[in-house]
Formats: sequence, structure tokens, C-alpha cells
Amino acid sequence: MATEWEGKSKGTLLGYKLFIFFLNTFGIGIAYFILRFLVAYYFLFSYRSSKAIYHYFHKRLKYSVLKSIAHIYKSYFTLGKVLTDRVAISTKFRDRYSYTHDGIEHIDYLLKQNKGGILISGHLGNFEVSQYFLEDRYSISKIYMVTTHAEHENIKEYMDGIVAKSSMKFIVVQDDMSHIFEIHSALDQGGLVVFTGDRYLPGSKVLKERFLGAEANFPLGPYLLATRLKVPVLFVYVMKGPKKEYHLYARQAVAKARDPQALLKEYILSMEWMLKKYPLQWFNYFDFWKDSRKP
Repeated sequence: MATEWEGKSKGTLLGYKLFIFFLNTFGIGIAYFILRFLVAYYFLFSYRSSKAIYHYFHKRLKYSVLKSIAHIYKSYFTLGKVLTDRVAISTKFRDRYSYTHDGIEHIDYLLKQNKGGILISGHLGNFEVSQYFLEDRYSISKIYMVTTHAEHENIKEYMDGIVAKSSMKFIVVQDDMSHIFEIHSALDQGGLVVFTGDRYLPGSKVLKERFLGAEANFPLGPYLLATRLKVPVLFVYVMKGPKKEYHLYARQAVAKARDPQALLKEYILSMEWMLKKYPLQWFNYFDFWKDSRKP
């Protein structure tokens, strides 16, 4: 089983094109129906990711063996719907979805203050769709997403050609660390910089902390940067509801400056609270807690 995120998402360009053809031609309901067959394939043949998510349900959430196995399929299906929604919302089906929020006043305040801020999200829910809803409320050219070159380039180029363009900006992590200057510049202009706080690339520095009852590794960078720059920090998640709806949650962090470990602990508490409400929306399909190494 892979014990670290390998830096790439699964899927082929042909697979993306076929699925999006069915979505655009027959609609969201048919796309969800087709997903059931795609999910069955992953459930049966994607051993490493299935084992990792089984450990999440069985060892972390304490589900029974049978319930954990059943939830492997449910997890894949939930992820499939989230990915489908991401495409649907960014193309011609945006008005089919509703959007609610809890704590969005914290984002309002930061943008009004115009002094910059850091948002930390994670690979749970579907934060990527937030840009298409937030731009109805703000001029989101002041929101910057820190990302990597991890996706398959041919898939990324294809998706860039079909989705609606957003004014949200992206800061790409570079080997020469030049992205740090871009982050500082964005904050100096009163921008909000978004990090994902639950994945690190192999070889990068990490922080260790207990999460759902066992120790796990988290990327040092977002927490170190956030506590050194002395700017407000929010934990922000966008979670899928039972139908065509999404809920944004924003919570203000209170950790002291120059204490990245304390900020990480706050982040973990926010994630644990979120996963109690949405246990199927944990989308880290690798050995997050290194369970394969444990007796």
C-alpha cells in the first residue's frame, strides 16, 4: 500500500472525455448512474486505495468490518459525485445547485480589512467548487489558491478548455521556493491565500500530530508560514449535501504566533468535527496513518 500521497490523481484523458460527454449530453442524473459502474470497478480492483480507506473506517472511525467494507463503495461513489459536480458546476449546470454557508462572515471581514489572510482547507469535501459560488459574493481576484504541478498535464489542459474561467488566482509551488515571494505579494495586496493542510509531497518537512486517535504526518509549510506572517487564519471547508447542494464552513483559528504545532492541533480539531458530520467525504486514498506498517 502506498504510505504517502504520490502526487497524482487517477484517471485517463479518454476516461475524462467520455464521462464529460455523457454528463453534457444526458445530464447529472445519468452521470451519477454511470458512476455506479465506474465505482464498482475501483471497489473491486483498486486494492491499495480500498485498503487505505478501509483502515480509515475500521481503525479510525471504529466501524465494524462489514460496515467498513460497505463504506469503501460509498466513499468512492461520494467522491465520484463530488468530481462530477465540480465539472457540472463549472460548465452549464451551475444553476442546478444551491449553496449555504456557516461562518462566511469571517471571510467577509478579512476582505473588508484588506490586510491579507490565510485559509487552510483539506482533501475533504469539494473546496474547488467554492470559486464558482464565492465569485457571486465577492470579487475573488483577491483569493489565491496554492497548488502543485501534481495533476496529469494532458487532463489539466483538457479541463482548462471546457470549464468556465474563474478569476480566482493560483500560486504554483516551485522547487526554487519562488512561490514564497508570490504568497507574500498576495498577502501584501490584501489577498487571501488558500492552502490544503493535509497532504505533503515526499521528501518535504512534516509535523506529527494525533488525528482520529493515531499519529499522522502533516505538511509543515502552511502552519509554519501562517504562524510567522502574523495574519489571520481561517479553516475553510466546502462539503457536499445530500442532494445538489454545498455548504461552506469557515472557522477562525486562535493559535499564537510562531507556534505551528498549536495551529495544526486546531486544524485537526476542525477536521475531526467536520468528519463527524460528513464521514464519507474523507478523500485521502493512501495510507495516511501508516497503518500498513503497524502490527
